[in-house]
Amino acid sequence: MTEIISVNNIGKKYKRYPNKRSRVIEWLSAGSIQRHEAIWVLKGLNFTVQQGESIAIIGQNGAGKSTFLKILTGSTQATEGHISTKGKVAALLELGMGFHPDFTGIQNAITACQIMGITTNDVHKLLPEIIEFSELGEYIHQPIRTYSSGMQMRLAFSVATAVRPDILIVDEALSVGDAYFQHKSMARIRKFKQQGTTLFFVSHDASAVKTLCDRAILLDKGVLIREGTPGNVFDYYNAIIAKKETDEEIRQLENQHGTTSTRSGNQKAVIKSVEILDLHEMPCRAFRVGDEAVVKINIYFNESVENTTVGILIKDRLGNDVFGTNSFHQQMKIPSQEGSISIEYTLGLNLGVGNYSISVASHTSHNHLDDNHDWWDQAVVFQIIPNEENMFIGIAALPVSLKVI
Repeated sequence: MTEIISVNNIGKKYKRYPNKRSRVIEWLSAGSIQRHEAIWVLKGLNFTVQQGESIAIIGQNGAGKSTFLKILTGSTQATEGHISTKGKVAALLELGMGFHPDFTGIQNAITACQIMGITTNDVHKLLPEIIEFSELGEYIHQPIRTYSSGMQMRLAFSVATAVRPDILIVDEALSVGDAYFQHKSMARIRKFKQQGTTLFFVSHDASAVKTLCDRAILLDKGVLIREGTPGNVFDYYNAIIAKKETDEEIRQLENQHGTTSTRSGNQKAVIKSVEILDLHEMPCRAFRVGDEAVVKINIYFNESVENTTVGILIKDRLGNDVFGTNSFHQQMKIPSQEGSISIEYTLGLNLGVGNYSISVASHTSHNHLDDNHDWWDQAVVFQIIPNEENMFIGIAALPVSLKVI
């Protein structure tokens, strides 16, 4: 097959200024004084597309999907990297983009065709077909500002697909408008696909993606994190969504009700904060089975204490001990000094689906019975959600192999 698109290390950076004055200072200094914060919305995208392939670009809002498509169509420039394409590209991105609100539908259709590089003679040949496909009736002679979003989509799609392109890019535009025209548009897309058009399709509609597309690319915070069949990529995407929603739900409950916990100790040391982080060092409250997490404990020592031990204990929702360890058992010596220190435990969360809490303690020797500095029960709560690749029953995700003899 022929390679029609090559994406090489594409990155897009925007500048965020704290105020207008900072922007002016940087501009007047010709860039020698930096007053902006670099915000990368795309970073390190690399993939190729063969002629006739149908590619879905999926991801949460703000993942960088629309920015990538704008770079692909040339309506914005990449900060780094480059894209090479072969053939005619037609794009249906932002509805009404390029339409003049005071021009009629016919006038906008003519102008849009000319922008696409279609000659005047060919435009007039195509115009009857555009009018017929859009089915706007007398509205075709009315200004665009009188159109609903669905009517704008009809005209925009009719113009963009008046001539079969080599590459067709559709960014959520078909989600507006009536069901009848959506079906009509999908039929035309399928016909183009059968004729060899390469399709880039952005949609949250899993059924549409699985029907139209051969491959799916998942973006998260501007980075390509998954690529494969639409079914597999959507399963992974749904797991991310579930993880995020669960995390936000637990945080909301924490904010509304606070944390109910028991603390005791002689205050030789005080646990200032406990946080559970993902591998990106971001606070998190929801993990999938088998994920790794970091429990970070910040402690302040009011006096120098010999043989200090810092431990953690994971409990299930019923309060049963699931797993516990401490620096004594890990043979890690904590220095005897006054002031602040941080302890980090990295854990493989091979736990069953459910709710869990972490208790944290600072004490002397191997347990907290003799010299307990600070015991913080239920210092942080978290939830384990399913991992589709490893389904089981219980609270322990044990490694398993199976063979039939």
